[in-house]
Formats: sequence, structure tokens, C-alpha cells
Amino acid sequence: MSIFKRATSGSIVCPQCGRLVGVQDKQCLGCGRTNPGLWGFAPLVNRLGQQLDFEFVVRYGCILLFGISLFMGLNEVNLKGFFSFLSPGGRPLLILGMSGATPVFEYGRWWTVLSAAWLHGGALHLVLNIIWIRRLSDIIKSYFSFSQLFIIYTVASATGFLLSSVMALFPFLPGPLRGAYFTVGASAPLFGLFGALVFAGRRTGNRALADYGRQFVIIWLAIGFLLGFGDALQIRIDNWAHLGGFAGGYAVAVLLDPNQDRPENPKHVMIGIACIVMMALSIIVSIVDAYAG
Repeated sequence: MSIFKRATSGSIVCPQCGRLVGVQDKQCLGCGRTNPGLWGFAPLVNRLGQQLDFEFVVRYGCILLFGISLFMGLNEVNLKGFFSFLSPGGRPLLILGMSGATPVFEYGRWWTVLSAAWLHGGALHLVLNIIWIRRLSDIIKSYFSFSQLFIIYTVASATGFLLSSVMALFPFLPGPLRGAYFTVGASAPLFGLFGALVFAGRRTGNRALADYGRQFVIIWLAIGFLLGFGDALQIRIDNWAHLGGFAGGYAVAVLLDPNQDRPENPKHVMIGIACIVMMALSIIVSIVDAYAG
């Protein structure tokens, strides 16, 4: 029997109230939720949500895109410096979907607010983001499912890079408060995960969890603010992308309302899968648009 077969009989747990309902029931008798079985596809959607691993997808997605960006411009790869070691050239990053005020507003590549979350400006940039995403996922997956984490990741990427792009339209701002003309990195959605973690801590009464998330954000914003005053280290942190990502992640967490005792919501799984598809399409569209132009 195919795992993709539509269920025509049996029961599932209503994702809203937790009571048993038939997969073909039009309405849950307990809470009134319409179509709790998603036309018989709820069991399949639940299996997908349980089998996919958020950290695995993000980690290897970023590594794959980093490798592609290096391969696309081997003659442009920077092999000098600690912070800039193995930095891809600007051309490959732009083709793959680098974001910022110039791509978004000047080139009209608005979808790069999603694709930029998978690209990195150097080996150290990639490694640091992967380490933090791995550490954070071990904590946050206790409060959010795979699908919910990808919804948070996608929205935080969009809000982070969009805010950074908008703030770059005000060039009179001092260094730390400037937006970015060009920007990449998983740190914007990473801050979104910390925003979700802060809300989860508040929602569940776990003060230590909320404090941990806040402390991380405050420390890195302070570092980014200080580095924004000088170019001695040849490194700049995109503070607005981080702030926008944090706000987006926190807002989505409020809507998702984390609760450890609630079963996976099939609709969240479908939205999460749609987010993965949108992010993949944003990279594909970037490549097509770059070569078509």
C-alpha cells in the first residue's frame, strides 16, 4: 500500500481540541472545527510533519547553496583573511538570490527576502549560523513542530531582509543603524527562532528560556552595533535584518500559540511545506531571472 494513499476510514486526533474524529468527518463534534481530516489526507500530512527534520533541512540546504556559490565563481573566491576566508564572489550570490536594497528595490527582485536566508558570505559566516541553528533547534523543537519552525523561519527571513532593505533607503543614518544594500545569511531567520523562543518561554511560564533568548539577542545586537562604527575587521553585522527577523519570529509564535500538549496541526504542516516550496522557488526564480536578464 502506498504511503501517499488517501485514507477513507479510521480516526485521527482533532488538531484543535485533541478528540478523536473520523478522517472523513465534515466537522469535529467536540470543537466544531470543519474538515479536521483534510479530506482523508490528514494522516499523510501528519507523517510528513513527523518524519522531516527542521535542523537537517536548514543545515544541508545552507551547505549545498554555499558549495554552489563557490563553484559558480571559483576565480572569485577569497582565500585570504580570517573573517573573509572562502567568501563567494558577489556575482554568484546575486544570481542565487542575495537580498538588500539594491536587489529588492533597484532590480525588483523582491523574492530575495526568502532566498538570501540560504546564502552565506564566507566559511565562518556559514559555520557560526549552522552551530547556532543546531543548538537552538534542540531546545525550540520541544515547543514547535517541524512545520511551525519552517513557518517561523520563512516569515522571519522575509521580515528581516525586508526591514534591512528598507532602512538602507536612509543613507544618512550612522553605520550601526544603516540597512544593507546587499545582504545574505541565515542569521535573520535565526533571530526569528530566538523571538519564537522568547515567546514560548513567556507562554509556558519558563522564565529561564525567555531570558536565554533575550540575552542572546541583546549580546549580538550590541556586538553588531559596536562593529558598525569601524571597518578595521572588515566585517559588518546586519542589525536591521536581525531585529526584523526577531520581530517576525515573535509575531508568528504568538499566532501559533506553542503548547507542548497539542498534537501536530495538519494545516500547519501544509503551510510549512508551502514555505519550503516558496523558498526553493525563490532561489530558482533568482537564477532564471539572472540569466534571462
